[in-house]
Amino acid sequence: MTDLAIIGGSGFSRLEELEITRREVIHTPYGEPSAPISHGTFKERKVAFLPRHGTAHTIPPHKVNYRANIWALKHIGARRIVAIAAVGGIGPEMAPGVIAIPEQIIDYTHGRDHTYFEHDLSQVTHIDFTHPYSEKIRQRLLKAAKAAKVPVVAGGVYGATQGPRLETAMEINRMERDGCTLVGMTGMPETALARELGLDYACCAVVANWAAGRGDGPISMKEIEGHIGRGMEQIISLIEALVGELGR
Repeated sequence: MTDLAIIGGSGFSRLEELEITRREVIHTPYGEPSAPISHGTFKERKVAFLPRHGTAHTIPPHKVNYRANIWALKHIGARRIVAIAAVGGIGPEMAPGVIAIPEQIIDYTHGRDHTYFEHDLSQVTHIDFTHPYSEKIRQRLLKAAKAAKVPVVAGGVYGATQGPRLETAMEINRMERDGCTLVGMTGMPETALARELGLDYACCAVVANWAAGRGDGPISMKEIEGHIGRGMEQIISLIEALVGELGR
């Protein structure tokens, strides 16, 4: 049974180092996941991989079936999820190319199916979301980063926006006043859904660009792709170290 699952974000639709043994199509009560789940071994440890935006990166952030994705990973036996996400940097420490392990999140999304607790309930259900990310997995990621000599920012506040458009400069100013240091489009409801299903979930964020109004000019896709490419090389080293850490 697979214990660890990796959710890949933009620029990370394949985990090439994963020695795939099979791909599994999962049908869920909430519809179809983004893609079949790839099962395999990574440095001799069983790992599952699911690309959030689909295998061809065709599903925009507001159309991802987050409920199906998280339910499917729970269904295959995953207890730990590391979610890779490309984000924009708001805080001065979050320059393009930086990898951050955020500890808080603020939800600015709307209209997304954001909970499992809405139909056929025996009682109204609430979850404690004070600390949205699993501290156990966060600390393992930080320890793995140190072992792999991958520099990371050990914290941050992820502001989850609706997308697929990027934000205005004033929206980023507001988010900074709210306390956000990072901005992305996929952090919610993914994080909360993992908590509802009792999964240990943490985010590994790769800063792909300065957020709107923080850089010297317009945000270009060429710049984003360049930083994502370099950042994902470090992510591979980090995951390799994490797999070794979890195996102890």
